[in-house]
Amino acid sequence: MFNHLRSNAKTYLGTITAIGASLTTGTLFMSDDFAQPPEYPWNHRFPWQSFDHASIRRGHHVYTQVCATCHSLDMISYRHLIDVAYTVDEMKAFTAELTVEDGPDSEGEMFERKAAITDYHPKPYPNQNAARFSNNGALPPDMSLVIKARSRHEDYVFSLLTSYVDPPTGVKIVGGQHFNPYFPGTKIAMAPPLSEGALEFDDGTDNSVSQMAKDVSTFLAWASEPEHDDRKKMGFKIILGLGLIAVPMFYWKRLKWSTIKTRKIEFKD
Repeated sequence: MFNHLRSNAKTYLGTITAIGASLTTGTLFMSDDFAQPPEYPWNHRFPWQSFDHASIRRGHHVYTQVCATCHSLDMISYRHLIDVAYTVDEMKAFTAELTVEDGPDSEGEMFERKAAITDYHPKPYPNQNAARFSNNGALPPDMSLVIKARSRHEDYVFSLLTSYVDPPTGVKIVGGQHFNPYFPGTKIAMAPPLSEGALEFDDGTDNSVSQMAKDVSTFLAWASEPEHDDRKKMGFKIILGLGLIAVPMFYWKRLKWSTIKTRKIEFKD
């Protein structure tokens, strides 16, 4: 029993040591078996700033070329990206090169056709069983709301994509798994998806792993909240409108209540 406890202690100590050696700004709570990602200065988090739409475009490129082979994006259609990352003509040209499954036809058979801007991003697998079979039993999550589903949002996704390291001494990695200090349990079935220079951006942006991770994290943040920029614009309009109304309303209140507040009531015998 004591040997078993010592073995577990060495394993946990080795994990903590490896995490501490590989991370400089992350947080590790002793109650967790994984590291908390550091907080990064994403511009769109400030109330007065919008998404970086050039980054959204690059992030969509990363998703379609890398992530889409395993992860679906069920809630985003191609038309949602118009006037966000692409023009109408660019999106029509983009979808013209794609095919999607449609149907059934009059004979009850599914068929393939050219994609349209109204189509949603195709699923990489026909069903969950096929997805699990292709990924050693692991089910790749849908990316539509993955940013909202994680407690540290973009910080988590960015840290996960950029922090694959060798497992520390005492940590056993089963075949098909990889060590990542930010993943719960630190053992993840997804192989490192990004590599230096794997993609070329059409605007000439550096194609380092950190840049690709930043861009796809921004894209997924937008995908989880496409109305983000419009909501902020509406909020500023409402605040401005209320600010303009506040001055005359304050004057009107003083005018109406001044006679009531200054009146004097006397009782006579």
